[in-house]
Amino acid sequence: MNLDFYKKQALQRQKEHGKFLEGLKKKPPKNLDYIVQEVHEKVFEKIDCLGCANCCRTTGPLYTEKDIERIAKHLRLKPADFERKFLRVDEDNDKVLQNLPCFFLNEDNTCSIYEVRPKACREYPHTDRKKIYQINSLMIKNTVICPAAFEFVEGLEKRLNK
Repeated sequence: MNLDFYKKQALQRQKEHGKFLEGLKKKPPKNLDYIVQEVHEKVFEKIDCLGCANCCRTTGPLYTEKDIERIAKHLRLKPADFERKFLRVDEDNDKVLQNLPCFFLNEDNTCSIYEVRPKACREYPHTDRKKIYQINSLMIKNTVICPAAFEFVEGLEKRLNK
């Protein structure tokens, strides 16, 4: 997967993608959630996250208290010890990873805590959520990081501008 190509394309099309997504916010089609799901599925038929894992290398997820408890239990650590070892509090007062790439990313791009991974990781890149227009700025950011997010916005735009 050519991440540089995707990043360049995403940056070039950022303004256009922004306008498109803003238009969805102003006047969402009645069946938007259905179309979003369809485009999401098509994108992930083509793109394999294990061939990329750029999100795990470049962006740290937010860890909720539930995430911390679940992962700590899985690792047989006390939540406080898990936090001390892996997390820090960022400028928004969120708990995030101390370092990137993610400590749990294996060399083959798999996740060593996949079955208990944070909610933010499970939902990334957020291309299958309802009312997609509620996360326009996040989606634009994600297109630069994630080839699937870029392909999703491109696909959604093509589908709705037929």
